[in-house]
Amino acid sequence: MNVSEFNYDLPEELIAQTPVEPRDTSRLLTLDRQTGATKQGTFRDILADVRPDDVWVFNNTRVIPARLYGKRPTGGRVEVLLLHPLGEDRWEVLVRPGKKALPGTALTFDAGVTATVEDRTEFGGRVLKFTYDGDFYERLDKIGEMPLPPYIHERLQDRERYQTVYSKTPGSAAAPTAGLHFTPEVMQEIAARGATVCYVTLDVGLGTFRPVSVAEIEAHHMHSETYNVSEETARLINEAKCAGRRIVAVGTTSVRTLESAGQSGVVKAGRDATELFIYPGYEFKIVDAMVTNFHLPQSTLLMMISAFAGKDHVLAAYREAVAAKYRFFSFGDAMWIR
Repeated sequence: MNVSEFNYDLPEELIAQTPVEPRDTSRLLTLDRQTGATKQGTFRDILADVRPDDVWVFNNTRVIPARLYGKRPTGGRVEVLLLHPLGEDRWEVLVRPGKKALPGTALTFDAGVTATVEDRTEFGGRVLKFTYDGDFYERLDKIGEMPLPPYIHERLQDRERYQTVYSKTPGSAAAPTAGLHFTPEVMQEIAARGATVCYVTLDVGLGTFRPVSVAEIEAHHMHSETYNVSEETARLINEAKCAGRRIVAVGTTSVRTLESAGQSGVVKAGRDATELFIYPGYEFKIVDAMVTNFHLPQSTLLMMISAFAGKDHVLAAYREAVAAKYRFFSFGDAMWIR
């Protein structure tokens, strides 16, 4: 299947630069994945579709201020994006300029943080070994910036607007952006309507940033991301599946976690890594409905939702959203696919 089949035309002015306030006033496009029928509305309309026996699954990862600016021994500037920890103060990172960050290079940051480039990675990144005093995440809060995607050019005034209201576990290089639409009030209303709310954790890493660089999508290799499913969450989902109840995944990261942990048809608890690439032809084993944002053309996330709802249905819905001037990407509007 060719990557070009997942393209669509998007005017640049529809790429959202700032989040809406309040969070739940974003627009919502509902897509029936069986028929392709659509309905336009606002995000709070999703509450009318909550069923009392639903299980809603959220990714509670928390974005760290993962973009660091430092200096090389020559005094030249270097930009580092933390992707995920490897243990013992070692991190997989992206570095710019990469040609100036060869193994053995020492890097210096503010707040007494230094690092040494230890190795290259398979995907063109680097492995850094950090040295610092105290707590690393406290240091990051002082010297790091939120790693907004490159298509966002406005400066974020409030860091918490690139966090979900239920974020808990630090470790991601990007937000699970479908969750940005939820407010505490919406979360409470979902529970009040009888649905079960539970959480998984997937640390968003290079898979979010890495474009598909091959012509045929079957040749694309997804970068590994780490996830964790608690015993309680696994139990709740498995009991619901056995009873024929609906599993709603909030965001593509929740989808990837559930489908990775549930390849046997039963969600397995525990911490693991996944390289699962979901594209048309994939048979979903756990997820029955999803909340998601509008994704980049030719991206793995657009391929995932095309696998879920059908490529023709999804691309038709995207054309409708463009015509109706919906806002796209991380700070954009939402889709409800059921």
